[in-house]
Amino acid sequence: MTSYRHAVERADSSDLACGVVLHSAPGHPAFPVRLATELFLRARARIAGEGPVTLWDPCCGSGYLLTVLGLVQRPALRRVIGSDADPAPLELAAKNLALLTPEGLSARERERREQSERFAKPAYLEAADAAGRLRERLLADGGALPVTTGTADVFDPRALGAALAGAAPDVVLTDLPYGERTHWTGSVPEQPVTGLLASLASVLPEHAVIAVTDRSRKIPVAPVRTLERLKIGTRSAVLVRAADVREALG
Repeated sequence: MTSYRHAVERADSSDLACGVVLHSAPGHPAFPVRLATELFLRARARIAGEGPVTLWDPCCGSGYLLTVLGLVQRPALRRVIGSDADPAPLELAAKNLALLTPEGLSARERERREQSERFAKPAYLEAADAAGRLRERLLADGGALPVTTGTADVFDPRALGAALAGAAPDVVLTDLPYGERTHWTGSVPEQPVTGLLASLASVLPEHAVIAVTDRSRKIPVAPVRTLERLKIGTRSAVLVRAADVREALG
């Protein structure tokens, strides 16, 4: 098991739990907040310079991972981009990513307060308070975060390029579909992981770092050179650089 290097403290992430402030739906699992933070910061540490970076999740589903990182790592981010082959979850992603603005969080706070009054449930009032806390944190950390979303098959470089709309992501972070609650869609090659890496690298700048996670013992990326591998809890992760993917996979 790998130890945490960046997210060394166990911060209270209850405000970020699915269904509290962030929107949830069956079949769209959450992602551990501490692990997301650790992976993002490991990838960010391998990008030259100290300025904010652009983050992309090409299998974003409900947008939970991007929204969480947008809220907890706002000073380190310039923009977040979410894309997915399935347009259905992008509707949910749009609702979550709207929470990366003070106005979106204020609207969510009002919604939860109205629900608290209508249904007489204290949990909704607690959720409203959580939305208020997240809004104040977002304002203190830099305010609204620019967001781009689009439908794109992760194995189709042309579609990915269109979804990026001219943006040049520095960090890619995505949780691979693992067949229990999420599944691959689109034109899936025989070797999905290396196919995904090759497709992503073809539209990324050479310096970009790609971090993928999966619920497996080891994520197969050979012959691509890895920057590092991690195993934390039930998830494995691997970090590679776009330039190394291009060199290995052409």
